[in-house]
Amino acid sequence: MTPDNTAAAGAAALFASDLSSRCRPSQADVATAISTAIATHGGVRGCVEEVAAAYGECPESAVPRMRWALQTIQSTCSPATAPVALVAA
Repeated sequence: MTPDNTAAAGAAALFASDLSSRCRPSQADVATAISTAIATHGGVRGCVEEVAAAYGECPESAVPRMRWALQTIQSTCSPATAPVALVAA
């Protein structure tokens, strides 16, 4: 995956995770949340489907959550530290 694709996949997985957008998670918390979301939703594609469903059902809450997910990915992960689940996806 390219760095942009890795960040997008990570943001989708983080969006679909159970991690609260009100917290400031550590890199380990983000990696765990991403791995769990990918496993729970059947891969990155399943996470993306969750994102699409959220935008269709509740766009007013989906936008801030995706903004948080993207900012969290950008601040906690680099291609070198991307969660193993993303690199393998």
